[in-house]
This record gives sequence, C-alpha cells and structure tokens, in this order.
Amino acid sequence: MMNEEVNIIMTKDPIHLSPDNTLGEVHKMFEKSRIHHIPITDDENNLVGLVTTYDLWKMDKTYDTYKDVKIKDVMRTKLAKISPTDKIGTAAELFLDNRFHALPVVDGTKLVGLVTSFDVLLYEFRKEYDKPILFEDIYSKGLMVK
Repeated sequence: MMNEEVNIIMTKDPIHLSPDNTLGEVHKMFEKSRIHHIPITDDENNLVGLVTTYDLWKMDKTYDTYKDVKIKDVMRTKLAKISPTDKIGTAAELFLDNRFHALPVVDGTKLVGLVTSFDVLLYEFRKEYDKPILFEDIYSKGLMVK
C-alpha cells in the first residue's frame, strides 16, 4: 500500500530560506504558514540545512533575540534526505526509525520538495476515509499553504 513514489504526497517547491536569513524570519514563517520545518538552501537551490520549531524551542531564547541570530549558526546540516522516486513506505520507515517528522526531497543536491509524517498519515487516511466525519480537510479547501 505504500509502494507509491513520495512525489505524489510531497509538498513541491516548499518554503525555504537561505543560511543568511535570521531566526526572526524563520519564526514569522512558522507562524504565518503553520509549518514546523524549513529547508535551508544556497543560491543554486542546493539543500544545505534544516530548521525546525524544535530547534527554536531548545535554544531557550526570547523572540526578540531571534533577529540577531543567523540561520547558519543554528541549522541542522546532517540530514536524512529522500528522492522523489523513493517509496512512501521508505519515508514512513525513516520517520519511525528516527523519530523526526520531515524529510527534504532532493534531486541530487537540489531541493524539490518536503515530505512530513503528517503527509504520510494524511495519504493513508484518505485511502480509508474518502469522506471523513470528524476530519476537516483544510488542504483541499485552500486554507493552508501546501
């Protein structure tokens, strides 16, 4: 059931920032777009890092200090990555094995997407429940940036 390619569920061309942006900009993106992971790319769109809401939380700093901190000083650079043709099951296994919730999707070194544990869950949920009773699908209604 999870043998489909990850490119069918990934967010294509995800929001991304550069290493020289500040954590203030990251914080604004997290709030505005209701996301938890931002890939960091260089000028040629090569993936160079990732920043998460957890990274900000563990810094234990106030929001007003974020404007003084560059992303390159706090971003994660050792990343698990996946290609667009890898299977959804591979992404699910990486999430389960490593307890993280986002995988940058790369073609070589170029960022082409982002897949999250929520994307995998939503994909499987929709296969079982095409018209759910309690779940409001805000993605298909255009209420959320995806």
